[in-house]
Amino acid sequence: MIDLLASQPLLLLFLVAALGFPLGQIPLAGSRLGVSAVLFSGLALGALDPRLTLPDIIYLLGLVLFIYPVGLAAGPSFFAAFRRKGLRDNALVAVVLVAAAGAAILLQHGLGLAPELAAGLFAGSLTNTPALAAVLEAASRSGTADPALPVVGYSIAYPVGVLGVILALALTRRLWKVDYGKEAERLKELGATDARLEAATLVLAHPDAATLPVAALVQRAGLDILITRAETEDGRVVRVGADTRVALGRRVTFLGTAEELEKARAQFGEDAETPLDQDRSQLDYRRIFVSSKDVAGRKIRQLRLPQRFDAVITRVRRGDVELMPDPAMVLELGDRVRVVAPPGNMTEISAYFGDSYKALAEVNILTFGLGMFGGMLLGMVPVPVAPGVTLQLGLAGGPLIVGLILGTRAVTGPLIWTMPYSANLTIRQMGLVLFFAGVGTKAGYAFFQLLLEPRGALLLGAGAALTCGTALLALWLGHRVFRIPMSLLSGMLAGLQTQPAVLSYATEQTGNDLPNIGYATVFPTATVLKILLAQLILAGLL
Repeated sequence: MIDLLASQPLLLLFLVAALGFPLGQIPLAGSRLGVSAVLFSGLALGALDPRLTLPDIIYLLGLVLFIYPVGLAAGPSFFAAFRRKGLRDNALVAVVLVAAAGAAILLQHGLGLAPELAAGLFAGSLTNTPALAAVLEAASRSGTADPALPVVGYSIAYPVGVLGVILALALTRRLWKVDYGKEAERLKELGATDARLEAATLVLAHPDAATLPVAALVQRAGLDILITRAETEDGRVVRVGADTRVALGRRVTFLGTAEELEKARAQFGEDAETPLDQDRSQLDYRRIFVSSKDVAGRKIRQLRLPQRFDAVITRVRRGDVELMPDPAMVLELGDRVRVVAPPGNMTEISAYFGDSYKALAEVNILTFGLGMFGGMLLGMVPVPVAPGVTLQLGLAGGPLIVGLILGTRAVTGPLIWTMPYSANLTIRQMGLVLFFAGVGTKAGYAFFQLLLEPRGALLLGAGAALTCGTALLALWLGHRVFRIPMSLLSGMLAGLQTQPAVLSYATEQTGNDLPNIGYATVFPTATVLKILLAQLILAGLL
């Protein structure tokens, strides 16, 4: 069997992937390694025989397939979040990462580690795959560095890099008595609460209903709700526009969170016995997929739905999150919009949005290829940092930066840069599988040889110290010095670690989406910084 796997790299690749999947489902401190477990199945198989290695092109292809879609998906959130105290948050991350790199250098000299091992330990303790890839590229360019040692250091430190941060979050929450519910209430203007959108039909009892349109009344009351339908004096059900007036005693349907709807009841009237949406003869509603290239990448106001179809979008579902529509919201391929319109217009509206499952499974190869090509070119640009020494963003940093820019721009003329949500996730997962399988088999034999030595446990302890020290420093500076709410800070820590498992834990603990905002604010900066710092450690410049 070993001879067969050694002679058939594709067979080895799929065996590594298949074994890694069940391993990734094993719970570890309330979380799972997920696709990252493919690294450890690759290490295990690679340890059986030094011939069990995959060609380098496997992990290089996997890296660009992972990092470019990440940039596309994170771009809009990153630039939007950067405008809200983003400079402060990214400066904090930069300071902590430089301190972590300094600690890695101290560990290198104190324990007598090779620079390749120290750079891998740095990348693994901060769970950053692109940084490891940058170290491997730099080691390959040098011609003298051992390309297996960075993966060994990364593999030893990676598991603790996940668990150590989760333990740090749990410890500081208890120590500082953090109340995530109160934080979410104070920060609800960021729109990150996970409250479900609900509809309520009220009997209008506002004293100014006769003088002002109902939309103006809602705006004056400062309510974050959407008005979808109203009953006219002759009993018809109509879509509510900016100038629609509703008589006292007539029914109006509002959409919002339960908290906002309670405020609406206090000002506009009590619930009606019969909701307006039960009668679909005059106004119907339908969930429609955005699959048309003419709609994706455009703002809702640009579609002119009220003028063209007498229609309005009442909800936008992106992935597993339901969003309140806003005129400035940019629709993406794969969004599911709930449209309210006259029944006779629904077929035409569906055709306009596309509403095609097949189209959502397709990737625009032209824009996907151009984006990755541009990112790889950017990654090849040398950046001089010292006499005779240059760094590169490499296959990790270049595609990430280009992805961030193109993901934010979304559309350039006829070119749509974004991808459907499901396709983006699938490509990213396949990229990680290829990368982890490639680097795991490459370093497996050396990894277990080192792990059996006495210094294997020493490296494990060094990785744990680096992880926990970095996490605690970030939490102390962020919460106690800069007074950043823990809901946001926990997401920033996950972004500093560039670790989805930590983000998942933070989101579960807070009960809202505030960690996602913190994650998106610092994730790109942390990734690029770790790519550069890991190369500096390898070159001995820190």
